[in-house]
Amino acid sequence: MKLTFSQGVLIANPNELMVRLEGPARITFQAAADNIQLVGIANVITGFGGGVSWSLQLDDEGQLQLLAQELGLEIKGAR
Repeated sequence: MKLTFSQGVLIANPNELMVRLEGPARITFQAAADNIQLVGIANVITGFGGGVSWSLQLDDEGQLQLLAQELGLEIKGAR
């Protein structure tokens, strides 16, 4: 699944998530689905594991729900 949001693109499948941020640095984050947490109150994705941690905020709840379905994850703190 490919999902565009205001800061870049999310590419997800049931096993992993890749985040490509737009801009001159062309930053890419990648994590296994087991290392992803979805937080519903603020529409935030967090990636953690192996001493690395990152987070980013999506544009809306709908994007978070689509990502949850693709990754097979529960949204924590969902409304």
